[in-house]
Formats: sequence, C-alpha cells, structure tokens
Amino acid sequence: MTSHVDQVLGPADDTVSFMQPRAMFYVTVLWVVAAAWTAMIAVYLLFAVVFGARLDAADIVVCAEVALIVPVIVSALVLLALYQRLGWLHTSVHGIDFAATGRKPVHLPWSGIASVALHGWGPFTELVVTPIGMDYAQVLDGRGLAPRVRRRGGETSYVVDVGLMSPGPDVLLAELHRRIPSKV
Repeated sequence: MTSHVDQVLGPADDTVSFMQPRAMFYVTVLWVVAAAWTAMIAVYLLFAVVFGARLDAADIVVCAEVALIVPVIVSALVLLALYQRLGWLHTSVHGIDFAATGRKPVHLPWSGIASVALHGWGPFTELVVTPIGMDYAQVLDGRGLAPRVRRRGGETSYVVDVGLMSPGPDVLLAELHRRIPSKV
C-alpha cells in the first residue's frame, strides 16, 4: 500500500456503522426460499396430475407441510452458516470499510474513491464502490471469500449488499454524499 493512503487525522467518534440485522436477513431468506420452494411443489403437483397421478387429501397435506417446514429449516441453516459473516459497512474520516456477506473486508480511503452508486431495489440493493486505482483498496484480514468485484470496461468495482442494512440504503447514500459529494 502506498504512503499517501490514510494520512488523515480526525475525530475518532465520527464513525457511522451500517450492518445487516440477523433477524431481517433470516426473514428475507425465508420468504425467498418459501416462494421458490412453493413454486417447485406446485410444478411437481402439476406434472403429477398431468401424468396420471391421483392426488388425495393426504398428498395435499404432506405438500402443505413440506411447503411450511423446508423453508424454515433451509433459512435457519443459511443463517447459521453466515451468522458471524453478514455484510457491514463503516465510514469514518479515514475512509470506508466494508464487507459483503461471507466476504473479506476492504478498506478504501476517501481520496481513493472514484465513484459510488446504488443499484437494485429493496432487499437486493447493492452499493458499487469504484476505486481510482486498485492500489488504493486494501483487502483486510478476516474470514470469508475474496471481496465481490464487478469488472466492466477495464474498471474494477467492489460490490456490497446493502439492501438489508440498518440504517437503510437511503441513509447510507446520504452519508456517502456528506463525505464525498462530488462522487455520489
């Protein structure tokens, strides 16, 4: 890392933290899994009827039970696997530190950010942070996979899932606009 990065002095209490609440993450995974699982059960039942199976009340009850139980179990397992690695983001006078869910954290000083933007909607909103150069970005030690990156037109950007973060993406965008108004 070059010496020009992080040479900023400022108050230690100027940090703003954004994080994904575990309960919100669980509920979102639950409804996504439930929607997909229910659609698969409906397709299965449709094919069963088309190919001559006769469904009775017991079959419908079993399908309803499976439609209720499997999403709860799958969502709990996903939350258990990612319990300590949900996404987060911190801003301070020194720059921005962030980690996408299940990924290693990254630090970027404010002077090293070319642009930031929000993409997507609702719980699927993503923050795309483009550094001026890759020598400004510092991948920090931590558990998880390599940071999420998006490469387009010779430009590499970091992607962070912020749709479920508290406070929300609108507050995050206002904070980024406060820190780097010309790049948001």
